[in-house]
Amino acid sequence: MSEYRCFFCNKTISADNIKRRVRCIYCGSKIIFKSRSTNTKVKAR
Repeated sequence: MSEYRCFFCNKTISADNIKRRVRCIYCGSKIIFKSRSTNTKVKAR
């Protein structure tokens, strides 16, 4: 499941809340971004 974050208050917002409205449910900001996962590189032997 996708996870979004508010740019101003940095709180996590579920994807269900984004579908209904494009504002942060905590502070009302319109700037919301999808956090990316970090990739780890593994060296081949």
